Amino acid sequence: HVQLVESGGGSVQEGGSVRLSCTVSITGSYSSRCLGWFRQAPGKEREGVAIISTRTGITIYAGSVKGRFTISRDNAKNTLYLQMDTLKPEDTAMYHCAAPRSPDSPCTVCSTSDFAYSGQGTQVTVSS
Repeated sequence: HVQLVESGGGSVQEGGSVRLSCTVSITGSYSSRCLGWFRQAPGKEREGVAIISTRTGITIYAGSVKGRFTISRDNAKNTLYLQMDTLKPEDTAMYHCAAPRSPDSPCTVCSTSDFAYSGQGTQVTVSS
């Protein structure tokens, strides 16, 4: 089983920065090839934002955030991060960290929004 708890959201001006954190707690024999973030704005579908390989550290981003967001992990602290820079009003959403069901699950940015495990989310609001 996997428990994910996000923190770090808030309100920021356009062009500002926010760093989100996600504490990952694992029980049993769970393992996965990746972890990721997705977001959901009011009235919109979930959108995968970024993923990171748990084995190689390779990262992949959605085109809408590439060059502005950075996903990273600290294995010693069991924590996943999302550094968000040059924020835009269209980045306003609830952000969730997520983990796939098993090592056999697809690891793509698009599949992040369908991952089996996700946290309750943290709100990021960007004002112009």
